[in-house]
Amino acid sequence: MNDSLAWPFFDDGHRTLARDLNAWAANQLGADDAAADVDQVCRSLVALLGEAGWLRYCVAKEYGGARESIDVRSLCLLRENLAKRSGLADFAFAMQGLGSGAISIGGSDAQKRKYLPEVASGKLIAAFALSEPDAGSDVGALAATGRREGEDYVLDGEKTWISNGGIADFYCVFVRTGEAPGTRGISAFVVDADTPGLEIAEKIPVIAPHPLATLRFSNCRVPAANLLGKAGSGFKLAMQTLDIFRTSVAAASVGFARHAMAEALSRSVSRRMFGQTLGDFQLTQAALADMATGIDASALLTYRAAWSRDCLGVPATAEVAMAKMVATETAQQVIDKALQLFGGLGVKSGMPVERLYREIRALRIYEGATEVQKLIIGRQAIKDFSAAAGEAKK
Repeated sequence: MNDSLAWPFFDDGHRTLARDLNAWAANQLGADDAAADVDQVCRSLVALLGEAGWLRYCVAKEYGGARESIDVRSLCLLRENLAKRSGLADFAFAMQGLGSGAISIGGSDAQKRKYLPEVASGKLIAAFALSEPDAGSDVGALAATGRREGEDYVLDGEKTWISNGGIADFYCVFVRTGEAPGTRGISAFVVDADTPGLEIAEKIPVIAPHPLATLRFSNCRVPAANLLGKAGSGFKLAMQTLDIFRTSVAAASVGFARHAMAEALSRSVSRRMFGQTLGDFQLTQAALADMATGIDASALLTYRAAWSRDCLGVPATAEVAMAKMVATETAQQVIDKALQLFGGLGVKSGMPVERLYREIRALRIYEGATEVQKLIIGRQAIKDFSAAAGEAKK
């Protein structure tokens, strides 16, 4: 297959970044150990990524970052190449960016100077706390509240499916403050993990172990100075954060798919059966063709979306949704085909394809499930058609 780094979406800095990261990862990252303490592993990975300088791409240069502003292509290259080596390393990197993204976008200079350099160095672990038991894709259904009392806000309610829950040093939390109905009455706050009234209500085990938890806020008093942006602007801030980092979910999916492809090719040329290799069968070649084509299509959509955000200065919401939908769904199919090529060995615990099979499933759900991405794309298509029809009538 062609070298995707040669594509015109990238500059020489991106190509150097990807090659340097691959060389570092080959020496520093091994396969994830399912029996290890996942919380401790993630803490160690954040520190390792920080020491190596990779977390600097999660924040702007003014606050300890690597580039003048957050560069989506860099985020995607980092996630793709980390995911090829270690799902937990990808997770640790991604959550530093997503968890601090609301501060990067809407925080005051004081908030940025307090938190972002520590995120970039790996000294503080960040988390993004948006979802609730009855509010996932439907952010407007948030029930957790924040009421103003003097110089503080008092937070009450629950957040769940929170990545880095239980190991984060701070959370960007979205609650209903009631300035207006629906999404216009949501605000965002930075809440330090040791704030009285914040507790870890439940650790959530999942099929691919990651630090996940339910947070409970009970009369949790937060200084008004911890408000991110203006009161009532939390929904917009959450969507802006997801618009940046959702593209990187697609990139991680490409990385997982590339790993699966490599495993499938190795199996195809080494496994002998019926007097020939597995790869000599036309059915195997057809499966590999589907896998290779799907990976390239996913990568093209992913880096088109990233390039659009970086170079055109537009949200590219529909392009991002296409990338996220196609890359995650395709990666699931690629990994399934790879596992099938391994036969019974593919479902043995600890095998690379078995780990990938568990790892990919959540990506089709988090940061906007596939069904939500279809709604975004469909609505944008109708909007574009209506606008073009209106212009034609003039």
